[in-house]
Amino acid sequence: MFDELSEKLDSVLGRFRQRGVLTEPMIKEGLREVRRVLLEADVNYKVTRTFLKRVQEKALGEEVLKSVSPGQQIVKIVNDELATLLGDGRPTLDFASSPPTVILVVGLQGSGKTTTAAKLAKRLKREGRQPMLAACDLVRPAAIDQLTTLAERVGVPIHAGVSGGDPVSTAREALEVARRDKHSVLIVDTAGRLQIDETLMKELRRIRDAVEPQEILFVADAMTGQEAVRIAEGFDEELDVSGIVLTKMDGDARGGAALSIRSVVGKPIKFIGTGEGMDELDAADPERLAGRILQKGDIVGLVERAERAVDQDESERLQKKMMGKGKFTLEDFLMAMQQVQKMGPLEQLVKLIPGLGKKLPTANMDPKRIKHVEAIILSMTPEERRRPEILNGSRRARIAKGSGRSVAEVNRLMKQFKEMKKMMKKMSSMQGFMPR
Repeated sequence: MFDELSEKLDSVLGRFRQRGVLTEPMIKEGLREVRRVLLEADVNYKVTRTFLKRVQEKALGEEVLKSVSPGQQIVKIVNDELATLLGDGRPTLDFASSPPTVILVVGLQGSGKTTTAAKLAKRLKREGRQPMLAACDLVRPAAIDQLTTLAERVGVPIHAGVSGGDPVSTAREALEVARRDKHSVLIVDTAGRLQIDETLMKELRRIRDAVEPQEILFVADAMTGQEAVRIAEGFDEELDVSGIVLTKMDGDARGGAALSIRSVVGKPIKFIGTGEGMDELDAADPERLAGRILQKGDIVGLVERAERAVDQDESERLQKKMMGKGKFTLEDFLMAMQQVQKMGPLEQLVKLIPGLGKKLPTANMDPKRIKHVEAIILSMTPEERRRPEILNGSRRARIAKGSGRSVAEVNRLMKQFKEMKKMMKKMSSMQGFMPR
């Protein structure tokens, strides 16, 4: 997410950090580079102009030019203004005082609308609510089947219409079922088109009027850049959307849509899709997003992922062993790696840790390597896993042959295991890091 934009911005801002003294011409020259980076990232030119004007006004202030570390001050100004650009405080959903809360999910075909509806249902279920899905996209043949499959996957009930039927009647029926069965939230998936047309908008307006939603979430494909902003404007004019969900932020999105859409449309980004998994829908916290863009990490995001993915009992058992309260074995090492793998791709996790994203190369974080480690450890006897110190040359050769890997890889794994044990001893004071 924001990889290309982050790297280029970091390069430009790095020049500010390296200077002990900054003059007005230096600041203006640096901000011209920032402008170039933002425009290359497909940020709306009016948004870019306003953003840089605000940054320049603050950067040329007397307290910055005369400060001990002006470069760091400018980086902080850019961070604060990025957060302002992305929103004003962490957006929340507007829940009805009398359930069910109705959330209408709208957007063009292919934007990730149906998947987002299921992800949102799972997120709300995790928060202790009782969501229900309604399949009201009765035009696309596979849409009903897709949402039904996803509903089963996330463990949420669904009311599905009939292909070619009336989506308005289906939405009304779903609302009645949600009230009857005491569901606290009804998420309505609607039809999309390849582009905005009056037939689609008329249908959406009728559904909106029938179910009177508390939230109308427009789902935008971040990979379409400024086109997503233009489409969002069109939907907002017709439906008065309450918030935006940006999908496919884990792909090749340049970041322009995320930085432009809130300013241009005037509606908050409420969620961001960061992957294909049902857990990969993050709340769009402006401060945290700005931190990610400037490669400052997002430790809150890391903890949230851990809470979703990690088995708590197993986590506590591993934590005790890692902190020296028991012998840490290769079985524990494998379990720890598998727990981390559940949290998402390692290259994503590394970027959430402040200061680590730039220092740790992610090229070697191929998921296949974890499978290789798993094969090596599972080729050992139970005694060898619990007492790795007995692994002599002949045993390592046997393990390599059994796992289909080389002796060098077995040796490398043992070295990593020893280094991890050393690191865990040093981290014994960081008791609060792992989720409880």
